[in-house]
Amino acid sequence: MPKRRTVSHHRVAKSLALALLLLLAVGSAAAQSVKFAADERERVATLGPWPPPAKVDPSNRVSGQPAAIALGERLFSTASLSGVGGLRCASCHEQWRGFVDGRTTGRGAEPGTRNTLPLRNVALQRWFGWDGANDSLWAQSVRPMLDPREMKSSPARVAALMRGDADLAARYAKAFGAPLPADDEALLVDVGKALAAYQETLVSARTPFDEFRDALARGTETGGYSTAAQRGLRVFVGKGQCVACHAGPNFSDGAFHHSLVASRGPEGEPDTGRQRGLQSLLASRFNLLGRYNDDVARATAVHTREAASETLATGLFRTPSLREVAATGPYMHDGSVENLCDALKPHAEGGVELSRSERVDVVAFLRTLGEARPPHVDERVFLCR
Repeated sequence: MPKRRTVSHHRVAKSLALALLLLLAVGSAAAQSVKFAADERERVATLGPWPPPAKVDPSNRVSGQPAAIALGERLFSTASLSGVGGLRCASCHEQWRGFVDGRTTGRGAEPGTRNTLPLRNVALQRWFGWDGANDSLWAQSVRPMLDPREMKSSPARVAALMRGDADLAARYAKAFGAPLPADDEALLVDVGKALAAYQETLVSARTPFDEFRDALARGTETGGYSTAAQRGLRVFVGKGQCVACHAGPNFSDGAFHHSLVASRGPEGEPDTGRQRGLQSLLASRFNLLGRYNDDVARATAVHTREAASETLATGLFRTPSLREVAATGPYMHDGSVENLCDALKPHAEGGVELSRSERVDVVAFLRTLGEARPPHVDERVFLCR
């Protein structure tokens, strides 16, 4: 019996040693660095640093003000802004889902026709919404309140809420340094500005990619970032030319590009994207050329002035950010693609097709732009068929 026990111990020790060697080999493979050429390093460097420095919006006099941020956060979660029972900003922008709703298209008073965009890092955009129908975050915050398909409210309803709630009225006075205005529409706009002040604080945390990008820029050790993610990053900045549109630290150039996905508008007509959005922007009394812009010099309106002379093709939509993309599906402006790997198919610049293995690697990279395994997301979303 003692001899058998000794042999058994030897076998266990040998198995443990083999297992340890296997773990070391796997760890070595996972830490293996992909060689980036000088031009690839330069393109990777443009995707940071993160986070960007905080900025205030000159068109919004309470931008960055703590009291306004607190008021905006309170308003974001109240159903009383809406003319539809129980509907609030947070209904379509659920924090635990990455400030989206997880649906194919948004749903308010009526079903929508476009996918809900996430709110983290929204303050970094120049145009708002898929079609850029608004040129400020506060105007974009006003839009759903008035849209009959979304919150179905009105200036009078929002003003009545603010005037009828002593706590909200006190919070307004603290945030804006004045009592509630008598003009219902002016009060509605101020509610939008408080909501915008809150949304400006919604910034993504640093990610594994940011650590890798910074190390690569310094020329220091880049261990801990998976080989597959590194290969995917090379495709992203190289062959796939994804970086041509998903540019900068927020992975969006903020511009409008032709979508290969055809969709329909509210009345069943083709969704023309930026074409209709520009018409709405220029007709809006809330744009930065109007009286509600707190930037007296109107320097913030330069892009709006330039947009007035644009000649646009149909079917252009704004480039969404890719930060936290693993958590914020489904994808495309109409939410028609559930699988992240499938979303890559029509997006290679110049008609370049990515192989399955290349798409697998790009997905591995994209998952490093946020939480790799969001608890509310089915892993099948990331499989490449």
